[in-house]
Amino acid sequence: MPVAVPRRRALPEPRPVRPLPDLYRAARRGGFHQEVGFRVVAEKSGRGFCTVSGRVEHRHLNINGVVHGGVYATILDTAMGASVVSLLTEDETTATTSLYVEFLRAAREGDTLSARGRVLRRGRHVAFAEGDLIGADGQQLSQARGTWYIWASSERAPPARGRGRAR
Repeated sequence: MPVAVPRRRALPEPRPVRPLPDLYRAARRGGFHQEVGFRVVAEKSGRGFCTVSGRVEHRHLNINGVVHGGVYATILDTAMGASVVSLLTEDETTATTSLYVEFLRAAREGDTLSARGRVLRRGRHVAFAEGDLIGADGQQLSQARGTWYIWASSERAPPARGRGRAR
């Protein structure tokens, strides 16, 4: 005899808060990138590109004593996402929809990492960006590409679909 499983009410999809018009003020609001110790470098950022930098600390290392891949992904996602944010209008917001990271070389404790993201193409609802992660010695440590979905605050969110329902 089948067991009746109570159905959960579908929650609305989360939507990011619209960024402030000033990218650098928005970056100072905090967020995960700051929790891991990285900052937007205002003098190396502008419309359609952004640089994020930080120093590798012990907390960034994996069990092999090198920087964890999630740190690379975080700094690259932050730089590329901020480059997209720099092109948004007052009424738009964005969220990462895909991120592809290639790990080329390992970084170690004490190294300074610098990620530069730039928008390749910005359409009405989708932006494409790429990024490079460079060590203090100038060597490329990682590269990434990603896509960001863009929508205006006046647009309605798509209706949430319940799981397990017939279509």
